[in-house]
Amino acid sequence: MSTLPKTQLPAGTWNADAVHSQIGFEIAYMGGTFRGTFSPFEATLEVDEDGSAHLEGSTKVADVKVQDPNLEVHLQSPDFFDAERHPELRFVSDDIVRNGESVTVRGDLTLRGRTETIELAGTIQDGIVDGYGNERVRLSLAGTIDRSSFGIEWNQELPSGESALPNDVRLTAELSFAKAQQ
Repeated sequence: MSTLPKTQLPAGTWNADAVHSQIGFEIAYMGGTFRGTFSPFEATLEVDEDGSAHLEGSTKVADVKVQDPNLEVHLQSPDFFDAERHPELRFVSDDIVRNGESVTVRGDLTLRGRTETIELAGTIQDGIVDGYGNERVRLSLAGTIDRSSFGIEWNQELPSGESALPNDVRLTAELSFAKAQQ
């Protein structure tokens, strides 16, 4: 694999390797942090020779994973993701900018039937060939969304008068991509 300008992503079609990738969320909750992931999911990174790029991914709401199965059921209810009416989460980028090892991805997140533009930032690690001859790149991305923008309003008042959940939810994506074979 050739050395790339540090402002360009490696050209080609790249598919997420689900074994080495994870997408998730975290939110403050009653003095702690509540975390969840979605598995399985699909993600593809398309990079043209001119460096323009497009990242797209999706998962099913029913594939949310947390530490307690009862909470998984609650997350799929109308209080949160409303899986029955909105079974899929989807992200489609409209801009990816690389500057050295830093990368910023802007795009549309569709959650609960609502689409909002979000921005994720992180790092890119490129330029390895695995033991099977596959070219690989890795994106680590994170960003914060306001859950109320997607119609997720559930909350509970604590004895102190504070809300159990803030509106800010941190999204995370550790994406290991393998170049599609031509």
